[in-house]
Amino acid sequence: MRAHLCGIRTAWTEAASPEAAAAEIARAVGAGMAQLVVFFSPDYDPETLLRALEAQVPGTEIAGCTTSGTICPEGGIDRSLVAIAFPRRGFRIVSTLLDAIDNLDVERTASAVRALRRTLDPEYDLAGDPARRPERCFALSLIDGLANAEETVVSAIAWALDGIPLVGGSAGDDLTFRDAVVLHGGRIHRRAAVLMLVETDYPVQIFKSDNFEPTQTKFVVTASDGERRIVHELNAEPAAREYAMAVGLDPEGLSPMSFAAYPLAVKVGGEYFCRSIRHLNPDGSLSFFCAIDEGVVLTLAEPRDIVATTRAELSRLDDLIGGIDLIIGFECVLRRLDAEGRQVRQGIADLYRRYNVVGFETYGEQYRAMHLNQTFTGIAIGKLPQ
Repeated sequence: MRAHLCGIRTAWTEAASPEAAAAEIARAVGAGMAQLVVFFSPDYDPETLLRALEAQVPGTEIAGCTTSGTICPEGGIDRSLVAIAFPRRGFRIVSTLLDAIDNLDVERTASAVRALRRTLDPEYDLAGDPARRPERCFALSLIDGLANAEETVVSAIAWALDGIPLVGGSAGDDLTFRDAVVLHGGRIHRRAAVLMLVETDYPVQIFKSDNFEPTQTKFVVTASDGERRIVHELNAEPAAREYAMAVGLDPEGLSPMSFAAYPLAVKVGGEYFCRSIRHLNPDGSLSFFCAIDEGVVLTLAEPRDIVATTRAELSRLDDLIGGIDLIIGFECVLRRLDAEGRQVRQGIADLYRRYNVVGFETYGEQYRAMHLNQTFTGIAIGKLPQ
């Protein structure tokens, strides 16, 4: 457990059973916390874990999701439960569930987000008066990463937030792609998203960091199934074969490690954003973590030093907010695989330990109005109230 100066407590455990894990977390964070946010391995039965947590921390709101790995101040751990306990003092938190996100009603979603804002700030003007925007308010999203709906969800949320910065992550399931869940309101949810609005007395800053740069190699998506995020053809050739030829690999041997080492990116508004490949399909098509439509131009990217780029971003944040107390972080699982492949995961773990990073490895990251891949996003919270 770590007790932070802002009053947040973070805790983590690798206990084998959900009951034992819940008990360890409860002992670590103590009673009387306002909100518990948990990120946990899909090896834990979610229903059993939720009931155990409710019994151990009665009166505390619980939200969370499954992961493809967790992050704590000791670094990345695989089969585990990580918790963030927000105190009642210095933090005001409200949350809501967005269900059936694979068939999202945008207007209804926007109305739900605006209602949440009014709960946090009863004087909030529906016209979006900038004077009413809390200076130290941010939004956290946890979205089912297998619902293939993040773009629509994030767009609707960001529109209704009207300037409140959003960060978050897509729930995963250890790269099995079978079942991801979110927790909210005492229930387990699939095809759903949790949105939390947090207002705090402490300085905060959202961020995103990546470690790739574009090359001159381009691919045009010439056949795709946008709804299922499957690309059948690149440059009018079978997608897997064309991609493998460009990076010098055997099409039959493509793996998550391959996709992590040779990411693809799309240019939006003069800036490149990753559109990572999820897996190779038996028919030679490629499934992506983000929506990909026909006609999109993808650029092969090459990684830069992941430790150096992450260190530079965290140092910048540290200076910006006058000292980082902790970071709630959302890191693409492919970044972890790339770090492992390059044997630099320990260097990343050292940085996370230094800056008290807690979070999870995702199937995608949310940043403002965008759904991203192969990035590290999050919220840095300062040490002293202002």
